[in-house]
Amino acid sequence: MSSVKIFSGKNSLKLAEKIASRFGKRLGKTSSGKFSDGELFFRYTETVRGCDVYIIQSTVDNSDSFMELFLMIDAAKRASAKHVNVVIPYYGYARQDRKDKPRITISSKLIANLITSAGASRVVSCDLHAGQIQGFFDIPLDHLHGSSVFVPYLKKLKTKKLIFASPDAGGTERVRDYAKYFDVDFVICDKHRNKANKIKTMQVIGDVEGKDVVLVDDLIDTGGTISKASNLIMEKGAKSVRAIITHPILSGNAEENIDSSSLKELVVTDSVPLKFKNKKIKVLSVAGLFAKAIRKIHENESTSSLFINR
Repeated sequence: MSSVKIFSGKNSLKLAEKIASRFGKRLGKTSSGKFSDGELFFRYTETVRGCDVYIIQSTVDNSDSFMELFLMIDAAKRASAKHVNVVIPYYGYARQDRKDKPRITISSKLIANLITSAGASRVVSCDLHAGQIQGFFDIPLDHLHGSSVFVPYLKKLKTKKLIFASPDAGGTERVRDYAKYFDVDFVICDKHRNKANKIKTMQVIGDVEGKDVVLVDDLIDTGGTISKASNLIMEKGAKSVRAIITHPILSGNAEENIDSSSLKELVVTDSVPLKFKNKKIKVLSVAGLFAKAIRKIHENESTSSLFINR
């Protein structure tokens, strides 16, 4: 069996080091940077010939993360790696997953095409914004779930009057899975936007009075939705409200929104680097989850055991 080598892009160095350590390997050596005109360069400083290469890079913040990823894939392919497996803990541009207006791009499909064209053999990701993105790839994609780290954490809380909530109608299936696992009810916060990142109206569908509410979502960006949902839930008589969210993008005025929200706690993962510290934010690591996935993929085993049975 070919050997495993794990490498990281600049966006995921800390997480990649944890994944490599949990797998029992050191992180591979690379050299990268920028020319004076802004162009990126990349090279592997150790051989990858005949190896199963795993490239870890969350595509967040700017286009450089994508370009670096493409260069890493291409370099591994040209250096005769046996397989080039791309681990994308957070898949950027995932919110642009359908044509809902005239003359717009389906960016998440375009990114999938570029990753495939660059030479990737397989993609591993976690909590994609929309399930259909799996079908955008013509190569195998292993889709892991943040529930693998969130469920054990929630069990430790031993909350007696637990109920789950989705901050929007689009997350109904996600929150239903948690509610089914814990055998409790769930509610939905129905929102209407007048433009991106701006909520015009929101209402809670369901009863939260006297309950300990857990909001569930795949990502938090400016925090406007979660802040408004938590405040509204508390106004409806909830005992407490916390949120479990896989990807902490935290752009714009996110820190201000979190501080002013009614959230007791915001639990996220380290799929992307945290931009600021906050007493309300608790970070759980997905390093162990990805390390186990890499081992199972390498040994041609099913990844089903990594999922929480519902």
